[in-house]
Amino acid sequence: MNTLKQGDAVPNFSALDEQGNTISLSDYKGQKLVVFFYPKASTPGCT
Repeated sequence: MNTLKQGDAVPNFSALDEQGNTISLSDYKGQKLVVFFYPKASTPGCT
């Protein structure tokens, strides 16, 4: 897995929202967007 450096363009990706709908990064092109990745609850990454 490659890591991004400051100033790198983020590659397009898709994910499911809280209703189960597919959203893509490209859906927000031209808008400001904060993407926050939260580890699965009750796993070593979140506790």
